[in-house]
Amino acid sequence: MEPSPPTGRPSESGSSRRRKRGKPTARRLFRFDRDLDARFVAGADEAGRGCLAGPLVAAAVLFDYERLGLREVRALSALNDSKQQTPDGREQLYPLVLRCAAKVAVVSRCVRGIDARGLHNTNLAALTDALSRVAVPGTVCLSDGFPVPATGHRQHAVVSGDARSAAIAAASIIAKVTRDRYMRRADAVHPGWDFATHVGYATPEHRAAIMANGVSPLHRMSFQSLAYQQLGLEVVPELLQDAPSPV
Repeated sequence: MEPSPPTGRPSESGSSRRRKRGKPTARRLFRFDRDLDARFVAGADEAGRGCLAGPLVAAAVLFDYERLGLREVRALSALNDSKQQTPDGREQLYPLVLRCAAKVAVVSRCVRGIDARGLHNTNLAALTDALSRVAVPGTVCLSDGFPVPATGHRQHAVVSGDARSAAIAAASIIAKVTRDRYMRRADAVHPGWDFATHVGYATPEHRAAIMANGVSPLHRMSFQSLAYQQLGLEVVPELLQDAPSPV
């Protein structure tokens, strides 16, 4: 007797399912940039926007698509949104981006500057500054998620840009690695908050450290009403005299 034919949908291997889901690949990211029909494409992204402590770091990466060849694309075959990479993966991509990019710029905004000007305004200014530093005539400037102030060049805000554009994904790697390295060094200067582990994000361990030790010079006091209220910390008026409401 012959076996009965299978019912339902045929099963798929895990690798087949992953391919069908269309996980972003470097080739797809580079295709997005090339489809903009410009020789120069610059992407910008930031790291540390949602942190309780530490600077905001913005980076911009410029790719020259007349000089970016198959060898460079292959070297960046693991390129993706930095949030989808392991720390080791980001570290490995970092020098490759520097080698393949036409220009790279990194802009850091300190904690007290964030407190004084507000996070959103600080972020927009940093992204614009980074793009302006790498853009050349004829550049298309891409920002991740939302528009930034004018750079004097053609601009596009790309929703989920770090998962769609090679230039933005590369900028996300540069920004994240730069900031994480800073926070690991800061851990030795400000022991007790374990900055090397959580790099300033609001993890349970970070919150427990604040409860035990209070705040450090790296903590953003303009986040008081949003992030520190549940921790029972008192506002430090002299730090907030000119600070706008948190965004």
